[in-house]
Amino acid sequence: MVDWTKGRAEAQAIAEPWTRQGGPGGAIVLFDSHGVRESASGGFAVIEHRLPFTPDTQNRLASISKHICAAVLLREGVPLDETLGSFIPELPEALGAVPLCRALDMTGALPDMMEALWQQGTPFTASLSAAEVFTAACRLPGLNAEPGTEMAYSNTGWRLAQVILERRTGKSAAQLIEDLMTPAAVPIRFVSDESEVVPGLATGYWHDGQGWRRGFYGFNFSASGGTAGSAAGLARWAAGLMAGREPYAGLLDRLAAPRQFSDGSESLYRLGLVMTKLGDTPIIGHGGSLTGYRNHMLLAPEQGVGVVLLTNREEDALWPALRVLAALTGESLPGEPENLPAGLYAAEEGPFWAEFTGGAISFMGGYEKLVSDGEGGLRSLPAYLDIRLRTEADGALAGKIGGLAHRLLPVPAETRLDERLVGRWRDERLGIEIAIHADGATSWPWAGTIGRETRLMPLPGGRALADLGHGPWRHRPCLWLQPDGSLRLAGHRSRILHFSRIDQESRS
Repeated sequence: MVDWTKGRAEAQAIAEPWTRQGGPGGAIVLFDSHGVRESASGGFAVIEHRLPFTPDTQNRLASISKHICAAVLLREGVPLDETLGSFIPELPEALGAVPLCRALDMTGALPDMMEALWQQGTPFTASLSAAEVFTAACRLPGLNAEPGTEMAYSNTGWRLAQVILERRTGKSAAQLIEDLMTPAAVPIRFVSDESEVVPGLATGYWHDGQGWRRGFYGFNFSASGGTAGSAAGLARWAAGLMAGREPYAGLLDRLAAPRQFSDGSESLYRLGLVMTKLGDTPIIGHGGSLTGYRNHMLLAPEQGVGVVLLTNREEDALWPALRVLAALTGESLPGEPENLPAGLYAAEEGPFWAEFTGGAISFMGGYEKLVSDGEGGLRSLPAYLDIRLRTEADGALAGKIGGLAHRLLPVPAETRLDERLVGRWRDERLGIEIAIHADGATSWPWAGTIGRETRLMPLPGGRALADLGHGPWRHRPCLWLQPDGSLRLAGHRSRILHFSRIDQESRS
């Protein structure tokens, strides 16, 4: 039985501290298939002007936009089984061979453009247009892996989907999304970048440990995350999807239809939506994150209810949204794992590593909270990445992450930097150089000729982690030596850099 009173009380308990703290805030809206039923909000939409955040405050929806883009693709009849190259012939051969549907369900192994550019020294605050990002995509030297083998989050397929839509229809993304929203009079719009004026838009903030700072993201937003709207507006859109009202009849089922890996196993990631369960209740949703904005939308279609949580705070949004949905539906939140691992782990070979801290996992940079699987193991209740692990007798953690089997071992505290990593390295295809010193200090490309320094954290087997922070975000790519003496670099979203040695420092 749906309990709107308990749901509202939980939402108020989350929102009230935002007001008490006098900082940025957010809005939580509870809805059913008929529309908004309850709401709570707190904090400021714009701290500088003391403007309150309300359910009608405009916010950047970020990657919640993905299912909206997918809805446009389905509405326009774009054949999702066709390859990217059949729509965009100028793409490199490897990218062009990926089916559009795999590009959208995150199994296409497409390098994420932000992470790929970040690894090459381009700050995410750099103002890059859609044309400039597309040009960079057309220069990508390859894929991260074999398509269909792993779910690894990437915005690139969605960026390319926007190109496909605009070429096929002759309309802009802004017009296509307006056409989609007009029948239900939903005030959700497409916004191209930071410089576009959005009336009533909340300012995004992140906390540096001393105070709140404005967030900034320079890249063109694209269909990866370019919509803006209010919590109430997004709830109305989601209510219409659940109700199947015309012209959206059957649309949610198509967006949430099962997707498979190449081995036939099922992926939880669908077309811009993630399918999972809260207790016995199937739920589907998606989050969104841009610098200073964190959001989540969750639907429980069998019960005909949902929750939208939008914030202008750089804080987790999934778990608060789950708390409200659990109170609303009467389900219990999953319990803490019996034996939480802690510290750094790595696979015996390859770039795969994980760090466990605070009841959560960072797998190659992909963050998920961990809960008990009810059978002595660990699992995610995924924002994006499906994780299921069990502890083995030797202390290893084994299971599947993003559909791919992994076995992770604790990294010994005495691990030292492999001396074979020391030297100067260059990726000739992309013109990127790094220099690794014997003490682990490493010169990294950054902002043209400025460069920056990072210190490597050694892993066994000729591997090491860099640590590249920028604003509230932290990027920790893995460098690992190849049998032929070359050096590869990988994060969860981008694994394309491949270096050859160009000079060697003295190791004396």
